[in-house]
Amino acid sequence: MATIKFRLKSKVEKKGKTIYVYLSNGRGNMFEVKSGFSISPQDWHIKSGFPKQNNPTNKNIHSDLKTLEGFIHDSINSANSEGVLIDKFWLDLKIKECFNRVVKTDSEVLVNHIQYIIDNANTRKVKGRNGLGLGKSRIKGYMTFIGIINKYQEKVGKTIRLTEISSQFVDDFKSWLLNTLKFSTNYAGKQIDNLKTVCTDAQRLDIAVHSFAKNIQSFSESNEDRKFETLSFEELGKIADAVMPTESLENIKKWILIACTFGQRGNDLLNFSIENCRKEKDLKLMGSPLLVDVWQEKLRKWVTVPIMNESISDMILNDKPYKISLQKFNKYVKNVCEIAEINELKEGGIVKVDENKVKRKVNGLYPKWQLITTHAFRRSFATNYYKTISTPILMQITGHTKESTFLKYINKQVDRDDNAKLFAMQFKQSQF
Repeated sequence: MATIKFRLKSKVEKKGKTIYVYLSNGRGNMFEVKSGFSISPQDWHIKSGFPKQNNPTNKNIHSDLKTLEGFIHDSINSANSEGVLIDKFWLDLKIKECFNRVVKTDSEVLVNHIQYIIDNANTRKVKGRNGLGLGKSRIKGYMTFIGIINKYQEKVGKTIRLTEISSQFVDDFKSWLLNTLKFSTNYAGKQIDNLKTVCTDAQRLDIAVHSFAKNIQSFSESNEDRKFETLSFEELGKIADAVMPTESLENIKKWILIACTFGQRGNDLLNFSIENCRKEKDLKLMGSPLLVDVWQEKLRKWVTVPIMNESISDMILNDKPYKISLQKFNKYVKNVCEIAEINELKEGGIVKVDENKVKRKVNGLYPKWQLITTHAFRRSFATNYYKTISTPILMQITGHTKESTFLKYINKQVDRDDNAKLFAMQFKQSQF
């Protein structure tokens, strides 16, 4: 439970001593901020932590501090339920809000405009997508970005305004992300990309932004440095044949096999409904493939996934795995892959907790099962069928809108000769 106290910093007899608000929110989160009130030390009751009520002025200060105490407690409860970062900048803002000392809609403050985007997420038009509204993962990304900016504000000791996003600011922020927080190149690049997006959006609304903002450049790992794992058809066969010791791991195994056949993002996969499955009879298809309609939350559209593997079709229709959370799915996929002996040594990164109890990715040589996460399954689908199925069709199923993005996703380069050969092969097969 949070502890709120008021105190003077010094016992030196001095007129108009500042009253500080001290907040302890557990786990070493302690902050101290000026309350905006001052009092003579002789009028301060050290034991109670409030002014002595010996004159009308002190009675008013006492009342205001009691009001502030209750306001901060209520705000902490709201912040915890909404996942908002509580730090000294948050505390300072709440003090000002309590007494209406600032206009909360100061649009030039960076975190305010990020919050504006979150608050208006349902009405925002997303490029390359039908309809309105940001996806849940994008909203969560902006909320995380606010937390990162708040930490950086604490580091620099000031509130960051959009007019301060200069070349030097971006360089310093980038260095802090990579060298202090030790974020991966891709994750740090994503935060710089978020910064540019927020600045661009503010400019669209005629909010003053530093002129350098339009020149902000994101970055990511080179193709040579990018490392990720996928499961081949042979490895999927090993997983299918592996005997799981518990019902829960058997359930995870089923989800892995379906995931590598679906090619969908994690939550879209786990939320598909049996009511959206149907058999399609078509002589040209030489059978009756199972068609599954899946709602892609990020793109806000339906796609239809053909399931050509009879055993997977049968699993979906007659023995569908029970629903689990994405977090639980991600937690136990390694156990299944270990039991299936996906043991090839591979270079990659594993998230570990360092001496400061901060999660960091540690690169090294590991058995492949340790490197498998839920991100691997959509990539496995795209990689396994690349050059067998035409890229535009694969992109329609995976939800990629640009071929360049799709190829980067599976770490491939455009091969003009292979594309020409694939065209020739499919043209020949289309002759009846």
